[in-house]
Amino acid sequence: MSRIAPTLSALKAQGRKALIPYVTAGFPFADITPELMHGMVAAGADIIELGVPFSDPSADGPVIQKAGEKALAFGIGTTQVLAMVRAFRASNNQTPVVLMGYANPVERYDLLHGKDTFIRDAAAAGVDGVLVVDYPPEECVDFAAKLRAHQMDLIFLLAPTSTDARMAQVEKVASGYVYYVSLKGVTGAGTLDTAAVEAMLPRIRQHVSVPVGVGFGIRDAQTAQAIGRVADAVVIGSKIIQLIESQPREQVVATASAFLRDIRVALDT
Repeated sequence: MSRIAPTLSALKAQGRKALIPYVTAGFPFADITPELMHGMVAAGADIIELGVPFSDPSADGPVIQKAGEKALAFGIGTTQVLAMVRAFRASNNQTPVVLMGYANPVERYDLLHGKDTFIRDAAAAGVDGVLVVDYPPEECVDFAAKLRAHQMDLIFLLAPTSTDARMAQVEKVASGYVYYVSLKGVTGAGTLDTAAVEAMLPRIRQHVSVPVGVGFGIRDAQTAQAIGRVADAVVIGSKIIQLIESQPREQVVATASAFLRDIRVALDT
């Protein structure tokens, strides 16, 4: 078992909701990510989603695309991302870390290093879960089993357009949590309709037994609080990227932490 299920179970027992910030590994400075991860935990993050930079991120809007491009320009790839997780684990062995990205970097890593080395090395680094945006559930039975054998979870996206059949398929292979994309579109796009999310979550829970996190469009304490009333977790990414992208290095962690502290207070209120 990864750290994810115990973390979410403990929060549920306390009547609290998980705060899951997303940041792109290696952004806005190549060496800042472990320090930023620690700062987010201190500010109240329960799980960290760490974006693996990729040149063609189909689910991401311009904010995260730009962050990924900058990280790639710094030379940040899967090998460097795993090193960041290891550095974080040197002094934090409790907070779950989820890698979020795309099939190409995963398969490229195995091509370079050998079959299933991504799973082996991710587990050794201290990764708890993997969300591969363009891996459909019907093709992931073997991948999910191998991850579970290494105490890692395979996390899937669900969308407003997801059918009951697709949710049932996700239930067969998902563990940890599912990530409900609250908007039709890419990250950072559109205005969140909290009423629509509230209406959708009971339907998701009819088919999916793991906790449900909600993201795409949560940009402030008010919307986080509204989503926290109905979801098990709140995921925030694009807003954090926007806040830190133009900060001098010495202000990056403080800026992200101040924002997350406000979200944490709202979720706990």
